[in-house]
Amino acid sequence: MSSDSSSVPILYQDDALVIVYKPAGALVHRSPLAAHATRILMTELRDQLGQWVYPVHRLDRPTEGVMVFALSSAHASTLCEAFAEHRVEKRYLAIVRGHAPETLRIDRPLREEDGKRPKAECPAMPAQTDITRLTTASLDVAIDRYPTSRYSLVEARPLTGRRHQIRRHLSGIGHPIIGDAKHGKGVHNRYFKNTFFAEWEGDTRLLLASTHLSLPHPETGRMLTVSAPLSSDFGALLDHLGWQAHQPVTQVTIASSP
Repeated sequence: MSSDSSSVPILYQDDALVIVYKPAGALVHRSPLAAHATRILMTELRDQLGQWVYPVHRLDRPTEGVMVFALSSAHASTLCEAFAEHRVEKRYLAIVRGHAPETLRIDRPLREEDGKRPKAECPAMPAQTDITRLTTASLDVAIDRYPTSRYSLVEARPLTGRRHQIRRHLSGIGHPIIGDAKHGKGVHNRYFKNTFFAEWEGDTRLLLASTHLSLPHPETGRMLTVSAPLSSDFGALLDHLGWQAHQPVTQVTIASSP
């Protein structure tokens, strides 16, 4: 799966919804904060399908991965309700700095950062993320002040849906995601960009991907589960680090009953 594909990769579609793989660097919908963005996922998908689509959740612009769009306003309302009631399971893969804990539930409130008020005036909302360290690697490169550099592949399962939640939670425990310009460390971000993503345009590549989504179908209530592989450049990096066993694969399942 390539991040520069001219069409949006569709993983599953029926009369109620469509599940796609969002490329890194694409905005979900237009925003005045990124007025010059060239890739708008909602617009591309609308034109590709020849019908209106309704976003029901979000992925940050530099994050790639599995996303669902409703195909009617009624189904969008039902899906938004499922997200709000935490009946949707999301799993992400991230490459982080250092050796992350084997397992940890990060329970740390986060301020909303709505961009309209000073951060100190924004309310702190409950936020929880479960993380599991899948594997580690050490590079014989003195990127920072140590002779070698250590990294982990982490699976993250957000239990709430705060803005930049996974990025902020992992940074808060000292294991920022590689490529996170705001919450990470520039020297590691630059090394990965220059070594593995030299042709990537713009800011450093964020090594965070939504690889698994499980949600109740808005018409039947049956659980629809979709998993997808990483984009080609992200997947090649896992291979380079010797993490082939953790490459996700395409899988679509529908439960037999609600």
